[in-house]
Amino acid sequence: MNKILQNEISAVILSGGQGLRMNGKDKGLVEFRGLPLIAHVVSVVKPKVCHIFVSANRSFDEYSLYGEVIADDLEGFQGPLAGISKALKTCSTDYLLVLPCDSPLVDSLLVDELINKMQLSDADICVAHDGSIMHATFALMKSNLVKSLEQFLDKGGRKMALWYRQQTLERVDVSDRLAVLTNLNKLEELDF
Repeated sequence: MNKILQNEISAVILSGGQGLRMNGKDKGLVEFRGLPLIAHVVSVVKPKVCHIFVSANRSFDEYSLYGEVIADDLEGFQGPLAGISKALKTCSTDYLLVLPCDSPLVDSLLVDELINKMQLSDADICVAHDGSIMHATFALMKSNLVKSLEQFLDKGGRKMALWYRQQTLERVDVSDRLAVLTNLNKLEELDF
């Protein structure tokens, strides 16, 4: 087993969306149970990694409270892979943990499972899976994938699952606790 230490992992919290289903509000900064959505994710991630990046395309000052803000290299809102690409180019660790800003029920067990799966395999990417589909925004990947992702984006690729499947991939089954994958996409979902 290849033990992965905290100082070998950076995290990127994907916060660069347009918030179209949140009436244009910056999703990561919308409050849920008294805290911005991103604060819930940061509280889980902070003890597991040595550095946190926040991939954002606006609200830079607000997001800087939660980590080092990075903006996409690609113009416009090109999707989560653009944020991951920037994080891979910027991070100095061997691994990058990827999580969305709008999943406040994510827990440290999921992070541990992604790390453990990476330690026990030869995978390039370990990703959460609900028993039917992969949830690509919950993943741990090797940072040496930077060139592969850059080439994929340069060819117009934007689908996370498509790029993931081009790598050595391992899935982490969370079908017994799907709540950790909950994405809050609309203002009315914040009340549960």
